[in-house]
Amino acid sequence: MTITRLLAAASLLACSAGALAQSQETRPVTITVDAARTDGKLPPVWRFFGADEPNYATMKDGRKLLTDLGELRRGDVYFRAHNLMSTGDGTSAFKWGSTNIYTETRDGKPVYNWAIADGIIDTYLARGIRPYLQLGFMPEALAKVPEGMQYQHSWRPGFDYKLIATGWSYPPKDYGKWEELVYQWTRHNVERYGRAEVERWYFEVWNEANFPTYWNGTPEEFYKLHDHAIAGVRRALPNARVGGPDVAGPGGTFMDGFLKHVSSGKNYATGQTGTPTDFLSFHAKGKPTFVDGHVRMGIATHLREVDGGFTKVLSIQSLAAKPVVIGESDPEGCAACPGPQNAYRNGTMYSSYTAASFARIWELAAKRRVNLEGVVSWSFEFEDQPWFAGYRQLSTNGVDLPVLNVFRLFAKLGEDKLAVRNTAQVPLETLMSSGVQGQADVGSIATRTADGKVAVLLWHYHDDDVAGPDAQVRLALDGLRGVPAAATVWRVDGEHANAFTAWKKMGSPQSPNQDQYKQLEAASQMKSEAVAVTRAAGGAGLDLRVPRQGVALVVLDAR
Repeated sequence: MTITRLLAAASLLACSAGALAQSQETRPVTITVDAARTDGKLPPVWRFFGADEPNYATMKDGRKLLTDLGELRRGDVYFRAHNLMSTGDGTSAFKWGSTNIYTETRDGKPVYNWAIADGIIDTYLARGIRPYLQLGFMPEALAKVPEGMQYQHSWRPGFDYKLIATGWSYPPKDYGKWEELVYQWTRHNVERYGRAEVERWYFEVWNEANFPTYWNGTPEEFYKLHDHAIAGVRRALPNARVGGPDVAGPGGTFMDGFLKHVSSGKNYATGQTGTPTDFLSFHAKGKPTFVDGHVRMGIATHLREVDGGFTKVLSIQSLAAKPVVIGESDPEGCAACPGPQNAYRNGTMYSSYTAASFARIWELAAKRRVNLEGVVSWSFEFEDQPWFAGYRQLSTNGVDLPVLNVFRLFAKLGEDKLAVRNTAQVPLETLMSSGVQGQADVGSIATRTADGKVAVLLWHYHDDDVAGPDAQVRLALDGLRGVPAAATVWRVDGEHANAFTAWKKMGSPQSPNQDQYKQLEAASQMKSEAVAVTRAAGGAGLDLRVPRQGVALVVLDAR
């Protein structure tokens, strides 16, 4: 039996158990929103996405998914991709891509070729997405590759992850040529897309240089690489938004050295003190496991890495107020890696985890007073792979997974938070220490939208992918200026906005016909419903049932 069918079978059992659980006694939950009292801001940090494989962007399902992402917040969604400077013909593979942006003549003169890179960026911009432009990896003609080592890796799912670290991961033989390449590419982008457009992009150098899989050089060699790249960008575009270093996790001593270097060290490219830094970035991942026949998520590990990264960026006073982007933020570390611990990806485990983890990242940023600007979900799609193959992605063969609908719910939230009291939301400190191992986390975020509506996000999350009672939520709203007869509700759960459930009911076909494909597309889409609102003195209330691992959004036109 294939991994895909094993995952489908396991999920079908979980679905059956979940249906049984619905007949069990529900858990009562009371959530009270004070619509008259604001409680800080909720910046739209969710609007960042990324992937190892840049060339998927121009393929059929990649283009379709980018269109969906761009519609979340047109012109304000960003995409980060590896391998934008790698040498090759533009053919994607797992954890690989290329643009052939730089080659050399036999006598060592540079040859620049922007065609493939232009096609990728053109595809982004046409769909309302802007680049979070990663300057990497090292072109073959520049890479200081050990004799006998191949340049491009041949990794595939199931192989040792260390096999990825081939020639592309080495420092340049000539830092001057490296800087000139970055300068020429930036100048070309300004000429092609316009100065005002490119000034809205993010520019960062490399990926996880504290991790030997991605950087086979010393920390000092990376600082030098970074300095020359930033100098090249700023020479072509003085107001470019530049930063980094997108380290793995909080970054340890590597991050300490980087922060000291860019704030007070000698710049390798200019000889001046420090390196221009407009934003700081690090990565944070969870750690799911497979225990007692089911997946147990590692949200505590994820949040501790977030907090560790925040602590690092706050450690240098001159940098502490800089915007922060969590350059990759995910339930675990490898989107293309299979395994039973990753069986959360197709269904509602991923979507409820996304709601619960983003809520706590927002909360942590406010607690630490971090200027959080973005959180990159390292999840895109894998072109022409089996249906629901268990990769960490937002769609499969062009059909949206439930997790993508959570980002659609995020997009409906406002940026003004409202005060909330909740009897069932697990405290942040508990999640960071032990995750959600006891009572489920029935959480909430309430906001006032730009057009005056009240939008309340609800989730019912547990680390363990096992059945449990539904949450019977009583949502009370105080301080309303007007009370509508009904609220609009969107749901993402086992039976709503869930193509995975529909596919299993079809018999898990690996070659759906055109009618089945339309059914899967329809099943993936969120549909609104009206829920009656009861009036009360000074406010209103409504009742909502939220199943385990479900997410819902309630919107009231209460202006």
